[in-house]
Parts: sequence; structure tokens; C-alpha cells
Amino acid sequence: MFTLDIWRKLELNRPKIDNLTALSIPLTAIAGIFLALKPLGAAETKSSQISFDNKQNINSPATESKTTPTLRNDVSKPLKADSYLSSQAQILLPDKLNNQNLAIATDSENIPDSIMVQDFDVVGSSVFSQQELEQAIASYRNRSLTLSELFQARSTITELYTKKGYVSSGAYIPPQELDDGTVKIAVLEGELEKVNVSGTKRLSSEYITSRIEAAAQKPINIDTLLSALQLLRLDPLIDNVSAELSAGVRPGTSLLDITIQEADVFSVSTSFNNNRSPSVGTNQRAIGLNHGNLLGFGDRLNLDYVNTNGSDALDVAYALPINSQNGTIKAAYGINSNDVIEEPFNAVDIESESRYYELSLRQPILLQPTKEFALGMSLTRTESETFLLNNNYYLSRGADENGETKISAVRLFQEFVDRNDKQVLAFRSQFSLGIDALNSTINDDGEPDSTFLSWRGQSQWVRRLDEDFLLLLRGDVQLSGGSLVPLEQFRLGGVSSVRGYRQDLSLADNGIFASAELRIPILRFNQIDGLVQIAPFFDFGTVWNSDDLEATNATLPAFGVGLNFAMGTSFNARLDWGIPLTSVEGEKNSLQEDGIYFSLNSNFF
Repeated sequence: MFTLDIWRKLELNRPKIDNLTALSIPLTAIAGIFLALKPLGAAETKSSQISFDNKQNINSPATESKTTPTLRNDVSKPLKADSYLSSQAQILLPDKLNNQNLAIATDSENIPDSIMVQDFDVVGSSVFSQQELEQAIASYRNRSLTLSELFQARSTITELYTKKGYVSSGAYIPPQELDDGTVKIAVLEGELEKVNVSGTKRLSSEYITSRIEAAAQKPINIDTLLSALQLLRLDPLIDNVSAELSAGVRPGTSLLDITIQEADVFSVSTSFNNNRSPSVGTNQRAIGLNHGNLLGFGDRLNLDYVNTNGSDALDVAYALPINSQNGTIKAAYGINSNDVIEEPFNAVDIESESRYYELSLRQPILLQPTKEFALGMSLTRTESETFLLNNNYYLSRGADENGETKISAVRLFQEFVDRNDKQVLAFRSQFSLGIDALNSTINDDGEPDSTFLSWRGQSQWVRRLDEDFLLLLRGDVQLSGGSLVPLEQFRLGGVSSVRGYRQDLSLADNGIFASAELRIPILRFNQIDGLVQIAPFFDFGTVWNSDDLEATNATLPAFGVGLNFAMGTSFNARLDWGIPLTSVEGEKNSLQEDGIYFSLNSNFF
């Protein structure tokens, strides 16, 4: 028990290797939570104006004009201008069809009033099966057709494509001999000839074109193209997108002209709160420098420094996109030091140091404007050591005789987000497998070490009940196959867990946490984009160990109320009062231990 208490005093920060905090949906600007994603309209097709002159034979039909829906607010971000997609794409037919006649007629006097058609041979389609094509024009088979009806059969094939979103594809009747009563209908499937990008400054044009071309494979589908433009619109590097689809130089091709407005990608953030453990000082100051497009191809750099009266921490992360489907590789490093300043433990000069290394790969498998499912893997390394009176000393469970703990692990994670204009639903799952590698800590006496298996799952649901009136539900669970070192254990207590108790009051191998909160708007200040909300909440958590060691303060329930003030996305202030529903031994020498939490957050640039 003494070991666990001392570990809480050391408060070695859990490294950011698991990215579990990524599931937390920012609520500082309520307008920014929900995506105003309206249903996409289906492509509209004008009636085919098929015309022919009796002085001509059956030539190519008149060009069929098609229009696509105008994209307005389909991918809108809060407080940003609308995006538009206009289409002037036409079905261009080979010029030679205008000058060549079918063998069944050589001049106007030989044009029959009708043609006996036994069957159709539709060629050139990669979208529909032969059965689907035959079924579409079944009513035109085995009967005499006028020229108008023949064109209608051809138009039926075109409508098949149009209804499925292939607005730049169409069918035509090529020159042919009708020896056996079979009429050939050819399909010209539209393709994207070129993507022209304008408006870029620092961002590489290749970043834009690669994401569009991946969604504009032949034949072009307007719905897929609109979805790709929506994803661009939601990209944090891009502030606004407009696009125009027009006819290309070659038959059956289109040009896509995209104009973008880049977003501000450099930011400086600061925060002040009392979220840290009293053992190292609750009052925490932090500053972060973030650049979302450091070298011009969407790479991100994050620098964060956090400080209390008894601790210092520095985190560095660099993420690099590797494909057009938002796959990324990330490298991260962090170091922190802690001095116990809480009485009476400060008398024995307890210190700790820890650092972590991470290399991770994340790849979305499903990527849509309203849904995303991603898989990822991380290779992590954490190292920590504890000191007593400036000497290495064993103070934490699982450490060696020098007080050192070294953990090497492989972590597999899965992430899912589903969002619309009413709600956001997010899940994250992570399997962690500790391995014996790189001189990691291995104990033969049954104590926890670097060989372990655990699973952690998180969920969050934000539902908009009315304008700025939100319901927020959170869940967190961890299950372990055995005992874990403190760095890997589940923690309860604090502003991000069970409010009303001190930070990291309870540590154990397994745990469950649940929280429900309402955000009720009470005041608005339109001049400064300000919003005040009152936030009643209920938190509950329980922990247990995988061995016979009993967890202290195993179950923590609490309720309370918060007051939140947001000024756009530039400033946020929060005050929470948590009321514990179970008593905890020990003195209360800080606001946090009295259940009061505050935070001030600001974003510059």
C-alpha cells in the first residue's frame, strides 16, 4: 500500500503514446461541433432533345445536356462561406459519327419509317452488368422501332448512368450494318482529363489533386466527386473550396477547376488550470505551438510545454501524410520531471523523471464526410526512474532495484466517428501488448513488468437538443490480463475523470468510468460571439486489480455543476464544482480537493 501511495505522490504522467485523449471532442466553440451536412441532391438530367433531319441518316444524337446539383453548405464549416460545384460537363461524341451513315440507308429516300430490332448489343460499360443493361431496354426488343424510339432506347442507357451519378457518361449509336436485326449501342464513360488547382499559397497543389483524383476514377461519379470536395472542405488546412466541372478537350473527358482558400495553420495556445495532482502542485500553466502545414504538404508539428510548481513537461510530435486517404505516420517524444512538494512528503525529497518515444501509423479505411473508420498501430517506449534524497530508489511497483521501469509495447487501435448536424458519436479501442525488447523491465517474482496485455475502450456522444443546448455522454473502460505497472493502470479522480476528487486518486489494473452532462445556454453576447452555459453533471467510476491487491477508494461517484464561457474558438473559461458522494480520508489543502476546478484557455492566430 505504501508503494501505491508514494506513486501517487510522484505522479509520473501517463505518456501521450495512446492518444486516448484524441477521443475528446472540443466543446469550447459549440458551433464547431456539428457539421452542417445536408443530403446531397441527385443529379438532374434535362430531357433529351433528340433531333434528326430526314435528309440525313441515323447519325449521332444531339448532345445531351446535364446539370449537377449546386453544392451549398453541404460541407460548410461554422461561420464560413458556402462552397459551390457547378457542372458544364457534356457527353461529347466522336466527330466521325457526324459524317458516316448506317448501311441501312444511303440517302433521304431510303430512310425507312421503322426498323425491325430483334436485340441490342450494348458495349463499353464497366458499371452495369449485361443483365442490367438488357433489362433496361427490354421493352424495345423484338419489335419495329421508329428512329425516335431507337434514340429513346439509347437515352434509356444514358439515364441509367445519370441516375447513378455518372453525369458525364452516356450512350450513342455508332455506324453499323443491321444484318441480323441487332443494334449496337456504345457507351462513352466520362473520365477526368485534368484537375486545375488555384488559390494555393503554402499548401502543395499535389495535396489537393491526389485527393480528388483518387475519387474521380473513370467513370466520373458526381456523388463521389462531391464527397471528395466535402472532405477537402472539412480538412483543417482548407478554409473554403469551390469547383467547376467543364468539358475537356478529348471526347468523354472533363476538366475540374478547383479554387481553394487556405486556412490559418499556425496557432499558439495557452492555458491555466488546477488540473494536476496536489503532490506536484495543482496550478498548471501550458503553452503550445502548432503548425499544420510545416513544409507545405500537410505535415504537422506540435510543441507543448506544461509546468507546475513541482513539475515540468515537454512534448514534441511530428506527423507526415503518406497517401491521399489521410494516412499518416507520426513520431513523438516527451520528457517530464516531478518533485513532490506536498507536505509532509516534501521533507524526504522525492523526485521522478520519465520519457516516452512513439512511432505510429494511422490509416482511415472508411473516409466519408459524415463517417470515418481508421486502423492504426503504435510502437512505444516509456522509461521512468524515481529518486529519494537524490539517490535512485525503488518506490513504485514493478520497478527494478534502482527504481527504473522500462516498458516496450505494441499498440493496435481502432477509431470510429459518425457525425451529422445533430450529433457526434465517437469510439476508440486500443489493444496494448507489452513485449520483452530493448532491455525492458522483466520481473521473475510475479511483479508487473513490460510483458502485459490490456484493452481500453472509450466512447463519447454529443447530442444537440436545441441551439447550443447539448447532452454529453462519456464512457471509458480498461481490462487487463494481469497486473500492470502504474504507468499503464487505469486512473480515477480529477476534472477529466470523476470530478469532486483529487487528480488520480485511484489507480488499478482495470476500471470503468461513465459521465453524463448537460450544456444549457443561459446568456449570449453576439457582439463578441460569446456564450455562457450552465452544465450539471454526474460522474461515476470504479476500479479493481487483476491480482489480490485491493484497490483503495475503488468506487467514486459524484455530481455537480459547471459554468462554461466560450468566445468563439479563441477563448474559453470553465468552472466546475464536484460534490463527492463517498468520503475520502486525508487533508484537503487545495481547491481541487474541495471539488473546485477552473480552466482558462486561449488560442492566438
